Amino acid sequence: MAAMRLFTSLRLRRAARTHFGWRTLRPGQLTAMRALVKGRDTMVVLPTGAGKSAVYQVPATLVPGPTLVVSPLLALQHDQMAALNERDVPALRAVRISSAQTPKQQAQALAQVRDGQARLLFSTPEQLASPQRLAEIAALGIALVAVDEAHCISAWGYDFRPDYLTLGPAIRTLGSPPVLALTATASPPVREDIVASLGMRRPVVVVGGLDRPNLFLAAASCPTEDHRWRRLLALLAERTGSGIVYVPTRRAAEELAARLVEAGHPAAYYHGGMAAGARQTRHEEFAAGRVPVMVATSAFGMGIDKPDIRWVAHMALPESPDNYLQEIGRAGRDGQPARVLLLHRPEDVGLQRFFSGGTPAEHDLLYLATGIRAGVRTRAELARHTGMPARKVTSLLSLLEQVSAVAVERAGALRLPAHAPAPAQAARLALAQAQRQQVVQRSRTDMMRQLAEAHTCRVRPLLGYFGEQLDHDCGHCDNCARGTTAVPAARRPGTVRPRGTGGPRPATAAAGAGTVAAPGPADLPYPLHSQVRHRHWGLGTVLGYEQDRMTVLFDEVGYKTLSVAVVRDNGVLAAEAA
Repeated sequence: MAAMRLFTSLRLRRAARTHFGWRTLRPGQLTAMRALVKGRDTMVVLPTGAGKSAVYQVPATLVPGPTLVVSPLLALQHDQMAALNERDVPALRAVRISSAQTPKQQAQALAQVRDGQARLLFSTPEQLASPQRLAEIAALGIALVAVDEAHCISAWGYDFRPDYLTLGPAIRTLGSPPVLALTATASPPVREDIVASLGMRRPVVVVGGLDRPNLFLAAASCPTEDHRWRRLLALLAERTGSGIVYVPTRRAAEELAARLVEAGHPAAYYHGGMAAGARQTRHEEFAAGRVPVMVATSAFGMGIDKPDIRWVAHMALPESPDNYLQEIGRAGRDGQPARVLLLHRPEDVGLQRFFSGGTPAEHDLLYLATGIRAGVRTRAELARHTGMPARKVTSLLSLLEQVSAVAVERAGALRLPAHAPAPAQAARLALAQAQRQQVVQRSRTDMMRQLAEAHTCRVRPLLGYFGEQLDHDCGHCDNCARGTTAVPAARRPGTVRPRGTGGPRPATAAAGAGTVAAPGPADLPYPLHSQVRHRHWGLGTVLGYEQDRMTVLFDEVGYKTLSVAVVRDNGVLAAEAA
């Protein structure tokens, strides 16, 4: 076994050196590449700029057949294809099929793959939603499927896209080749969604390197909007180079960009409501450095391959740590120092509550469930039958699928399961599932608020949210720089109740002198990633420890931060049998 593993590693290293000129591979890259070459499904969670694309590019030169790369953005596909084709290596020749091409161009791209002239085929998920197109790709004998920006498949993901929900059935139509899911940010709920939605089989999961020591993280509570504005101007005055200012709304992007221009800063705005051509132009202007300051909503950033972004600022609390990590990850991709600044106000939490929206209408779920029961078998037919937008239909179908009211077959066909609940019951179950998801989403916003308001190391709890433990203070955040990362015992928290999610109120520990040290391995009441159970909150997973607190992700109520002392001394949690 060890000899085979060594042989596989040697082949991968040789391919990396021969085709790319890379003399070394990072440990996470090599682990994932080995799994793919052996035919294992693999999920890779690595930070922006850590070489995720290499994880499929190197194995693509060794697997016996073409590789399909699913990517959400044409601009991102263009950049990746250009980098591959510039090498002029037959084993790396890449083509794509997209809505921007004519039918003749699409046919030519498929022919190049079929004839062996190209080894990598890039596509958007929308292309795979077409049964005819999917059949044409299946005929190519795809040997590996790489899903880039895989978090888009999850309702918990940073940039959920309903079109990604069709990928699981599409992969089955392709013959279920090995699947690689790539993302820069995926917390445990997102990972579970990715695995389930893509139909991954006992995947090898590679998570690591999320700490970015070249990024200096800072946050400040702003009592007024004017204070927030002045803090932003101070950042711009002290930083040079390109940067991104993230704002919560399209209107805020336009207004803040205009205000910055009036203040003498060359800025432009970007949001999802702009025409596609205008968005592309803004991408190009920012990448070329002609617009050094981009004020944008969360729609900006995916596919931005600009290594020298020197700073990122948030003018409101992000929706979740997932969003935050993804957005700050765009800074300092060249490894040079960069600064990220979060300027938050208490009102931001209410704004995120508004954005998270309400639960779907039960009558809409009932309408869809009734249509499926009546024999409607495609999303397009359901959209026509109900009058709902296609994206809404896809989102609601996801809820109905989770409660076994519908099954998605190959090529996206819908099927009524043998023991599907009646439409009225299906609607009630799906609504309850949506309500549970909203509770978890609120806990994610609460976790983001706690990170923003923390007086301890900012990076340790951020990594703990993603299940990665840092055993020491990071040394590259404002709290570490100020020396405030130790928690006075008199202020040691007990059980924390995230706002609006119920549960016990904070308990005050007995006052005492000194500070609370981070618990050592012998002090941990439960191992990392172990399963625990709470009397009211149900089953949970231990994600991390930081100072005298532990973070647990509960299936039903989301993230909770608990006092280690309270857990240990009062039997708050019980170990769940494996």
